Amino acid sequence: MKKLFYLGTLGLLLFEIASVYFIMPMPGSQEMNSIGIAYFLYSWRWIFRLLFIAFLFIGIKKTYSSAKIFPSVCLLIVGAIIYFANFKMAADAMFLQVSKLILADTKTNTVDTNKLVIGISYNGQAKAYPIQYLGYHHQVRDSIGGKPIMITYCTVCRTAKVFEPIVNNSILNFSLVGMDHFNAMFEDNVTHSWWRQATGEAVAGKNKGLHLPEFPSLQITLDKWIALHPNTLIMQGDNKFSAEYKAMQKFERGHFNGSLTNLDTASCHAKSWVVGITINGKSKAIDWNKLKQERIIHDMVNNVPIVLILAKDNISFTALQRQNEKQLFTLQNDTLTCNNIQYTMFGKSINPQFTDLQTVSAYQMYWHTWQTFYSANN
Repeated sequence: MKKLFYLGTLGLLLFEIASVYFIMPMPGSQEMNSIGIAYFLYSWRWIFRLLFIAFLFIGIKKTYSSAKIFPSVCLLIVGAIIYFANFKMAADAMFLQVSKLILADTKTNTVDTNKLVIGISYNGQAKAYPIQYLGYHHQVRDSIGGKPIMITYCTVCRTAKVFEPIVNNSILNFSLVGMDHFNAMFEDNVTHSWWRQATGEAVAGKNKGLHLPEFPSLQITLDKWIALHPNTLIMQGDNKFSAEYKAMQKFERGHFNGSLTNLDTASCHAKSWVVGITINGKSKAIDWNKLKQERIIHDMVNNVPIVLILAKDNISFTALQRQNEKQLFTLQNDTLTCNNIQYTMFGKSINPQFTDLQTVSAYQMYWHTWQTFYSANN
């Protein structure tokens, strides 16, 4: 009976530690291909817990009849581990959602216009979401032009992605469950499948292999977004999270002193910045240092001619599809010129007689993120 008691306490201890280890940034855990183990432990968590608790209760009377201090210490340790694993170290307990999403127009906005935002526009509406806020919450749910959207941001991989939270024609809710390979992982509320933030792909559960529809977005300073969309609405901070927002204020410019979220100013290091561009399933990474130096880069991605532009503020960027390989631009004061035809850096023709350039999805991310999730598609 005593053996069952200690088997139950040890089993609970190891199970709770393993449940956190394989899905949170622990030493060595993010380099392992352990998503299958993590999902198995998560899916069967109550079976394991009830089994070990049953062992514990079967043997508790016999154990306490011969000793009290040691088994009590064991129970206190197990209780502490359970508490921290489920209420302190759980991802959805560490990064809470906004209690109420507040959007303001440009007249009542309180967000500094030098801040970086993720901007989206659709069906005559435009909205902007500060990275400083998204970086803490990891996701914000909203709608635009009658379409539901899920704005996500992972600080550990420096990736912003906007999705339509629609699976098999149903609108789902998602919660943060942790990370895998240094990328945020979300769980849907219907099938409890796990979805990778960087790609929108379900990697475990019933929906494995499905992808959330991606919604186009721009990473841009708020002042430039307002210039593009004067009637935009802007996400305001939730006062409940003032301290968390303050801790994030240096992240967007790369001045954050965290081993998971810092900036390596050299190229081709794990925490170096790149711009990842994907066209029809093929991807390419362009070094941020090269972009800062040249400001305009003409390239090909999956046989499609593109041009990548960095604004003079050194942080706003966009990628556009060129009409052909011979179409080459010059850049001056964030204005593109080719054959005396001028465009804004976001592809809008300054002369309405000429067609606008088509934007191409481009995302800033860490070099290790692109290597992990996109390099196989280059």
